[in-house]
Order: sequence, then structure tokens, then C-alpha cells
Amino acid sequence: MPARKILIMGASYGSLLGVKLAAAGHAVKLVCLPAEAALINAKGAIVRLPVKGREGLVELNSRSLPGKLDAAGPGEVDPANFDLVALAMQEPQYRQPGVRELLDAVAKARVPCLSIMNMPPMPYLRRLPGVDAGRCVDCYTDASVWDAFDPKLVTLCSPDPQAFRPPEEEVNVLQVRLPTNFKAARFDSDAHTALLRELEAGIEAVRFDPGDGPVELPVKLKVHDSVFVPLAKWAMLLAGNYRCVQADTVRPIKEAVHGDPAASRAVYEWVVDLCVALGASRADLVPFEKYAAAAQSLGSPSSAARALAAGAQYIERVDRLVQAVAAQKGLRNAAVDETVALVDDWLVRNRRKG
Repeated sequence: MPARKILIMGASYGSLLGVKLAAAGHAVKLVCLPAEAALINAKGAIVRLPVKGREGLVELNSRSLPGKLDAAGPGEVDPANFDLVALAMQEPQYRQPGVRELLDAVAKARVPCLSIMNMPPMPYLRRLPGVDAGRCVDCYTDASVWDAFDPKLVTLCSPDPQAFRPPEEEVNVLQVRLPTNFKAARFDSDAHTALLRELEAGIEAVRFDPGDGPVELPVKLKVHDSVFVPLAKWAMLLAGNYRCVQADTVRPIKEAVHGDPAASRAVYEWVVDLCVALGASRADLVPFEKYAAAAQSLGSPSSAARALAAGAQYIERVDRLVQAVAAQKGLRNAAVDETVALVDDWLVRNRRKG
């Protein structure tokens, strides 16, 4: 299989996909801040992940992998030189100077884009039958950044793996705490979908030797024909991640889910029912029991909750998006409305302080 050239916008969560692709022999370019790029280019991107049956974590450093991984600033890359672009920043970041211009260049170069954002890019929303994307504009920090994109060239990958940057480490280190799979929907075109399946097979075949013999690594790329498969993340986000946000504090995902399991299940099942109403098959989605078991290991607040607590004035609003899409179907949920109101209140307070 030929080595593919892949551009990943975002080096935090993006380094997880980047290191997996470099392990499969591909050439990866991460777009990030200058200090991050300098560190990654000097010391490599380091990903630590749990492997079933092994004590501790297995560490992968991009400098010792078969492929190539390096980093650059947004003004230093030409997207036309790549086979695929992965979108791995938080949605509010795409309106930042430099990033916005690069995103526009990606759209104009007509390179296929795989999003691993929690917030589906606007052009992907346009691929969902039964959803009026135009009525969801207010859920985005700045929906206009997506105007130049052809929806046929954009797909979504459910970012199920949970990872974080350990606060005591340098910013080139990412640690995976929930090593689940990236689940991508196919592209509109068979040729672009074939590229995804090629990447899927390459990642699947990787065996890594941590020093005592080759092991199979978790966190695979799984490609699905259904455009609804990545929406499996919506129920998880609404039942767990956004319910970390309380009136004046934030709580761990584990507590948000297991503090009141019946309430969590009710929200989760309501979002699943919404996805089914849009056209998803229940087989595309994740049962609550499986998610609740995984949430037992999530002992810190979600990234959205942590961002609010740190004073963020904008975060990804999947909570508002789900509320808006449900309203198009004539559906409402009091618990979801309460969550949206809590997040709104935090953002208002943060903007006043800012």
C-alpha cells in the first residue's frame, strides 16, 4: 500500500490519529501552535495508551514509527499537497486568524476531509437527510467558516476514544484513557471511501513491539456505510460530557453518568430515539449499558466542562445542536433544555469576566 499524505488540523487530539497513521507507514503533518510544532519536531509526538492484558501504558513516539510525522503552523502548509485532511480542532478554533484561512484553502483545494470533532462540521450536517442545517447556524461559533465546502467531500468520524494531555507533561504528550475506536461514515464518493478503507486496513495490520514482542494496539479506524454511525457520540455527550456542567461547579463524567443512572439513561435513550427518527439504525448506535460501563473509568470532567471552568468564552455546543435538531422533529427534553441553559449561563458569565 502506498504511503498517503495526511494533514491533521489540531495536534492535541489529532496526535492520536496522527500517531496511528504514522505507525501504519503514512506521512502525517500536524497543524498547531508554533511552540507545539517546535516541540513535536524536536521530540516527536508521544501517545501513551493502555493495551489489553498488559500492565501500565504502551508508549509510541512518532520518531520511532515506520511513517513520518512532523508539525507546522497554519500558514506553512498547502492542503492541495495532501490526500486527506483530518479536522481535529475544537469547533470555535476554526474562526481564529490563520486557521480560518487554512480551512478555506482546504475547501478550495477540494481535498476530502475527515472530521474527528465532537461538533459535526456544517457541511456534514448537510449530508444528513431530514436535518435542515440552515436552522442550526446559531449552534456554531461562526458557521460561515464552512461556507466554501462541498458536503460530498466532508465526512464525520465519531471521536469515541478519550484522551488527555497529562498536566505534568510537555504538550507533545497525549495519554489515552478510553481506547475505543474512531467510527467514520463513508464519503459520498466511492473513491474517497476506498481511501478511508485503505487507511482502516493499514491501522488494523499494525503490530508494535514495546520491547518484549509485537502487540496489537487499540484505537482502530472503522469505516461504515451509514452516514448516521458517528452520531452515536451524541447520546454520550448529552448524557455524560455536558451533564458534567452544574450551576456553579463541574463534576467528573463518571459522576455525571452514575450519580443518577436513571436520569442519565433517560437522556441517553431520548437522544438515541432522536437519531433513529433521523434515519439511524439502532445497530448503528451504542447501548446505554456499554457506555455506562466505559464511563466508570472517566474520573475527570469532560473537556467542555473543564474549558468552562477555566473561563472559556466559546466551546463546542453539541448540546445546543441536538436540542435544535430535535426541535425540527417537534421533540423536546426537559433535562437537555436544563443542560443547555446551564452551559449558556457559564458562557455568559465567562464573557462578562473576559
